[in-house]
Amino acid sequence: MKFALLQLNPTVGDIEGNARRIADAVRTAASAGADLCVTPELALMGYPPRDLLLQGGFVSAAWERLAALALELKDMPPVLVGIAAVNDSGTGKPLHNCAALLYGGEVRDVFRKTLLPSYDVFDEDRYFEPGKGPDILVHKGRRIAVTICEDIWNDSNFWSSPLYPSDPLEMIAARGADIVVNLSASPFVIGKQRIRQDMLSFTARKYGMSIVYANQIGSNDDLVFAGRSMAFGPDGKLFARAKSFAEDILIVDTDARTGRMENDDFSPESESWRALVLGVRDYARKCGFRSALLGLSGGIDSSLVAAIAAEALGPENVLGVLMPSPWSSVGSITDAEELATNLGIRTRTIPIKRLMRSFDDALGEAFEGHPADVTEENIQARIRGNLLMAMSNKFRSLLLSTGNKSELAVGYCTIYGDMSGGLAVISDVPKTLVFAMCRWLNSSRGRDIIPANVISKPPSAELRPGQKDEDSLPPYEVLDAILDRLVVQRLSPDAIEQAGYDRATIDRVRHLLRIAEFKRRQAAPGIKITDRAFGTGWRMPLAARLSY
Repeated sequence: MKFALLQLNPTVGDIEGNARRIADAVRTAASAGADLCVTPELALMGYPPRDLLLQGGFVSAAWERLAALALELKDMPPVLVGIAAVNDSGTGKPLHNCAALLYGGEVRDVFRKTLLPSYDVFDEDRYFEPGKGPDILVHKGRRIAVTICEDIWNDSNFWSSPLYPSDPLEMIAARGADIVVNLSASPFVIGKQRIRQDMLSFTARKYGMSIVYANQIGSNDDLVFAGRSMAFGPDGKLFARAKSFAEDILIVDTDARTGRMENDDFSPESESWRALVLGVRDYARKCGFRSALLGLSGGIDSSLVAAIAAEALGPENVLGVLMPSPWSSVGSITDAEELATNLGIRTRTIPIKRLMRSFDDALGEAFEGHPADVTEENIQARIRGNLLMAMSNKFRSLLLSTGNKSELAVGYCTIYGDMSGGLAVISDVPKTLVFAMCRWLNSSRGRDIIPANVISKPPSAELRPGQKDEDSLPPYEVLDAILDRLVVQRLSPDAIEQAGYDRATIDRVRHLLRIAEFKRRQAAPGIKITDRAFGTGWRMPLAARLSY
């Protein structure tokens, strides 16, 4: 039996545009001889629709368009379309997360999602009532179990601590299914693809069933979806995989176990680069921006962001703004100019010395008797932030902030200053990974895109003479290792100390992490690429005090 896995890039809320994408893909799949087409989860609405699901008319509009889509595709093979449906039972949450079967001009059946994730970035229990268990679709003599994303992620033999008391796949096996179809919108995280493949392989082999998995691609808000739709035989062997970070239609034959196998690169640097490029491209496109700008300091963070933006939007659509102060080194200016030349992006230079003097004059009386300190450093950052925001407003261009995850974690950034912007591109990229990505980029392109001096010089905010990041922070190798254990692994200070780290440094980093919470709450949205980002999945209190 031939399945067409429609790996689509929907826009949240764009019911009409998403319907056109689905229809075009189904027609292409039909010409390739597909027997059944499968979209990603909630493909007609875009994932995640979040509180749009609670807006009056959104769900009903989607169903009106679904009915029209069914008529439009009446001469096409059947297609499973991801959509939300009203829960008409009279109890529970207002909606179900569903797959609707379109065939012969009608909506023939609806299959409800059983397991609803409510962790990290997921909040499906806010909207959906769970189904009672996966249903079976009989088509062309095959018993096909229709599952949606999380339904296949709870095998007690694969996971040491399953999240849910029941496993839909056990129910499926008991009902004699031949094939499992999964409509998915599984977000990208570095390294997750290998786990996903191992899990699906294990499950297929355990139950002796083929599994076909259709995953979304694209970026919506802070989430990136890598695609990589797949098919596994009942022996657990992966026999087909779609493109990564690109739309695709993957035709798989579960009888012959044939299908295209796209090559891929699972290295953290390659995955992160492609995820961030897609994240910037989609965020700009879906928010209506055609160009972007950023402050170009000659440092490694702004260099990486500029390279990502040039790849995502085209160098002709990126502006790098140099804003040297009296403390900016000559090397930083020349490094920024060299980077811009390498990328082919435009630049503009706006010195801030006179503006700094104006602030000193205006605040001179108020600050009399108080020595210069971090206040004056923050003023420099806020001057730059105001200039960048002004240019963003004037030219209707997306301002990209350039702070990395390490800085955002410990508050080594200025609110309303270098944190200003519409998208925080590398806010989930630790500083050590920033360096690794820049080295990888140069190596993969066979030339220095990021100037060698940018990579080799000690990081500095250059807000005072001779300043270095390590004057205020532990070395980034140490800082990132502790932050990973605190933020991602969620280990206690005692456990981190037992891993060989200095307790005073651990306590200091933990304190900085805590007191920077108010800054992160007001930061621009970022692009999630790690297991735990400072975005929608990070829900720490502000008015709190840690006594443990």
